[in-house]
Amino acid sequence: MSGTFTAREKIVARDLSLAYLNEAMQSRQIVLDGFDLSVREGEFLAVLGPSGCGKSTFLNLLAGLTPPTSGSLTIDGESVSAARRKLGFVFQGYALFPWRTVRKNVETGLEIRGVTRAQRRSEAERFLRLVGLLDFADHYPHQLSGGMRQRVAIARALAYGPEILLMDEPFGALDAQTRESLQQELLGIWEQSAKTVVFVTHSIDEAIFLADRVAVVGRRPGRVKEIIEIDLPRPRPASVRHDAAFVALRQRAWASLQSELDGEQNARRVRGAESLTGA
Repeated sequence: MSGTFTAREKIVARDLSLAYLNEAMQSRQIVLDGFDLSVREGEFLAVLGPSGCGKSTFLNLLAGLTPPTSGSLTIDGESVSAARRKLGFVFQGYALFPWRTVRKNVETGLEIRGVTRAQRRSEAERFLRLVGLLDFADHYPHQLSGGMRQRVAIARALAYGPEILLMDEPFGALDAQTRESLQQELLGIWEQSAKTVVFVTHSIDEAIFLADRVAVVGRRPGRVKEIIEIDLPRPRPASVRHDAAFVALRQRAWASLQSELDGEQNARRVRGAESLTGA
């Protein structure tokens, strides 16, 4: 889909801001400010930024978990609350119910929607087969590896039938080998399902390998600093990471992030000098 992607806008954020009162510090903390981003239908968009920049906060706004302070956020032209059923969420921490089997975990969203038992079972098995875990349907989460648990979480999100998959650093806690394996599996699942994916990460390589476009978010208060088009052919083998085009994209993304990190370090020096002067 890279390079010639011209689908309609699925998600639109305009001049989005989020601020809250930090009672401990007696100050107003601005998390997002002037955050503008459009996500196209069916694309894989990665949101890349340093820790604390507000990229996960943007997902929380999309999921309706937190209301914005100002600005607009729409899905298919509707408010987030009206479009909530179109969303599936995959967290870094799996968020599986330990007392339920793998199959029952995948059925959770379908139960909430009132789907019949037979249909729930059929859908759960369909998506467990898709992620390669049908043989583990009757196991419990504690009997699975971290990578397998995350595949269960992905199957559960897909079984709900969302049009949009929100993924908040889902592979962040995994070892490098498992992480790369799941990245490859995720691309295969996405190519089959044609979902719109918004994928938050702080890994440059992960963002470039997975995405059609990468939105680079600057340091807090977060805003989209740059959109990088990932014009790499699909399907993408693991070896693409060694290609000259991939290396060039990595260098571009790193330069964009590095300027933000340098700015943060300079700001800390100024704050430190001011505190010493005030003392």
